Amino acid sequence: MSEKSYEGIYDSSPFIAWIHNLSKNQMKYLNSKIDELDLGHEMRFIMMIYDNPNISQDDLAAISGHSKANIAKTLKKLEDQDYIKREINPENRRKYILKTTERGDEIVPKIRQISSDWEKEVGITEGDDEVKKRIKEIAINAMGLVD
Repeated sequence: MSEKSYEGIYDSSPFIAWIHNLSKNQMKYLNSKIDELDLGHEMRFIMMIYDNPNISQDDLAAISGHSKANIAKTLKKLEDQDYIKREINPENRRKYILKTTERGDEIVPKIRQISSDWEKEVGITEGDDEVKKRIKEIAINAMGLVD
């Protein structure tokens, strides 16, 4: 579809709809490049766990904006596929800490490279660092509104 065909359709769309559109289309792109993974947004959870070793399920729920039940279901899938492992937190035996497995560690650089390729293709540049920083600040503020 050409840019011209979208003209005027989304003029009144809320900003968050554009963010959602970016997110959905990036996932479609990632899946088209790594279709053997059978993963959707779960890729982001693998990356969050990789970047934050020993993160708790509760922290992952807070960061992602997903319910604890949804997180538990997703983590079960990722654990069954050997991307992550859940271990009992020795400081609080009722909670789990999360870590990526060797398989998870191997897939993260691939996801990052494909994400980087996608950013270039859609026109996100190093010059957009301030915009990215501001969107991150907004996301953090939004998390604080629902705690």
